Amino acid sequence: MGETRLPRHMFLWCLSAIYMFAFASLYVQIPGLYGNEGVLPARWQLRVSGKSVVEQLKDSPTLLWFGPRLGLDTQQCMELLSLTGALLSLMTLALPVLRDCRVFLVLWILYLSLYQVGQVFLYFQWDNLLLETGFLAILIAPMKMPWSTKERLHDNVTFWLARWLLFRLMFASGVVKLTSRCPTWWGLTALTYHYETQCIPTPLAWFAHQLPAWFQKLSVVGTFVIEIAVPFMFFSPIRRHRLAAFYVQVLIQVFIILSGNYNFFNILTITLCMSLLDDQHVNFWLRRYMPKTESTSLQTLCSWLAVVLEIGTYAVLGYWSVRYFDLQVDWENKSVSSRTAFTYFEFNGFLKTVTVPSIWIGVLSLTWEVISAMFKCACVRGVLWRLWNTIQWAVMAAATVSMFAISLVPYTYIEYDAHSNLWPGIRTAFEVTDRYQLVSSYGLFRRMTGVGGRPEVVIEGSMDRNTWTEIEFMYKPGNVSAAPPVVAPHQPRLDWQMWFAALGPHTQSPWFSSLLHRLLQGKRDVIRLIQTDESQYPFSKQPPAYLRAHRYKYWFTKPKEDGSYPQRWWRRVYVEEFYPMVHLGDSYLEQMLDQHGLKDKAPPRRSSNAWLPQLLRHVGKHAREMPTPLLLWTLFSSAATVCLLNSLRSLARHHQHESLQNKHADKQETGWNVEEEDVKKHEEEDVKDNAEEDGKEQEEDATSEEEQEGEIEEEVNTEETDVDSLRKRK
Repeated sequence: MGETRLPRHMFLWCLSAIYMFAFASLYVQIPGLYGNEGVLPARWQLRVSGKSVVEQLKDSPTLLWFGPRLGLDTQQCMELLSLTGALLSLMTLALPVLRDCRVFLVLWILYLSLYQVGQVFLYFQWDNLLLETGFLAILIAPMKMPWSTKERLHDNVTFWLARWLLFRLMFASGVVKLTSRCPTWWGLTALTYHYETQCIPTPLAWFAHQLPAWFQKLSVVGTFVIEIAVPFMFFSPIRRHRLAAFYVQVLIQVFIILSGNYNFFNILTITLCMSLLDDQHVNFWLRRYMPKTESTSLQTLCSWLAVVLEIGTYAVLGYWSVRYFDLQVDWENKSVSSRTAFTYFEFNGFLKTVTVPSIWIGVLSLTWEVISAMFKCACVRGVLWRLWNTIQWAVMAAATVSMFAISLVPYTYIEYDAHSNLWPGIRTAFEVTDRYQLVSSYGLFRRMTGVGGRPEVVIEGSMDRNTWTEIEFMYKPGNVSAAPPVVAPHQPRLDWQMWFAALGPHTQSPWFSSLLHRLLQGKRDVIRLIQTDESQYPFSKQPPAYLRAHRYKYWFTKPKEDGSYPQRWWRRVYVEEFYPMVHLGDSYLEQMLDQHGLKDKAPPRRSSNAWLPQLLRHVGKHAREMPTPLLLWTLFSSAATVCLLNSLRSLARHHQHESLQNKHADKQETGWNVEEEDVKKHEEEDVKDNAEEDGKEQEEDATSEEEQEGEIEEEVNTEETDVDSLRKRK
């Protein structure tokens, strides 16, 4: 795999945003869920005992044990931790210098501290996924403060863990749909129920529900291919395989985001998909074209061979899809028929065959990254730098191998034989680290609920036992005329648990009795979980004297025969009584509270008037007045704007620096040209001077020769005159 510097930056930036969404979303719900007068007070999870702080941290690793030392009760300490996490992640989102491994360590500790007392409202798979991804970010993020090294030759090794986590998430999510023996998944009809039975659908879910049945079944086939077969392409040595897998995974996550409100889960999955990218492809997005190098004949042959293997892989995927799902095109009706053409035992045989090889594929892929990083360290110039990079490589490679090893325990839950054959030392290491949520098992949408209609609990209140008024929640379906909301990335955790409560009797959801008890008491923090705007709550002036709950079944409405849209989004039918009529002091309600330990055994601690509790109350009062989705997107937009301005500023500085370098280079070139012209002029002048001097010398030589010739002639003439005079004398 090529360089991954830019995908790592994108991964850390997206994870900062997800942390901000998670902390801020939970912060506004803490008083109603975990407050002293909330549905499940968190102080019940931190019973005072004679143990030391160290022993308490071993039993439950959370920073909430230090709350009393700050003069805070459990609710206020939870608010402080979540507010700190939201602000720190917001700053990390805006400022690149804060995307440091130690900052991500703090964020992970803060979220883990809240998770330990979260009880049923925080026990979702995406909370476990965020904790595991957040711990991996500690290994992936650089150490920037107070100094940073540009060369981090082990980055591809640690970043590989994100790819392995993505593989475990997607592959297990596809496998459990079939191992659960859910008839809707085996019959390829799950999506005909999914859009209307999911927890909080979006308005687009209504339109998706109206799609023809053959298309819904074909979509289930595509889901199985994307979640079971495509993840093996994550570790392909062919780069285009990984890029194709990236786009396919992002595509299915975008479809889920458009049709359902699954908080930050889908964004977190897309963030993990960044591990499939490299710098070259990100530069292609940014229109930064890299210079092409001349390829040798061997490289050309390898590239053609890779193309052949790539096309062969897609052909095999298509062949298996057609064969095992019996895909047939009906050209007359313009549809595609499909059915499951394999049995449960055949699929179990496939799972036994592929689980262990998938582990060895991960081993080979990780080994390649480790050895490649080792060779890079060996090629570093300078003995000290080579030693420093080798030490970093050794530490990070050991941490990566350890994380990979303990992740095999939850991964092999999908197949019994592979799990039982694991080395006992790996199981021991997993048991030691399990309380810290370093790794988890995954498997989303195991069974499809609401096949005969979406069950929904409707709470009704009354003052006189004759006139009953429905208490409508902000997000979950209730009013049949109200459009489904768009609330992601916020997760209204009470609305989610109301969806789970409707699937069974109320005795399976003990917190529901506490909810009714708080509503009868008129606790404002709990009422804000149902309606942020208290004017929309029918008993805002006076709490109801009586409460009861009924179970209904909901369905999406259908378009009219003329093709127009109906006025209502839902239709419903009454099913049965879910919770009998109760009032304050009612014997049945008191019995349920006592049975599940939901009654206060000790009075709550009085709130302090110190500056920190007062500051927390002031901030919470103003923060909870705004709708939570709007608050989250406002925070994200402000941080993204700061980040964009910083990027534009750095880009402008980069262009300015390049222009200065170009000007300097031009000056140097023009300087060299001037010097060359001067030299040529000097040479020409020297040539002219030399020519003139030569001419003068030639003239002087000529005159000297003429003078010599004249002297010779004179001498000859004198000699001739002398001879004539002698002759005359004789």
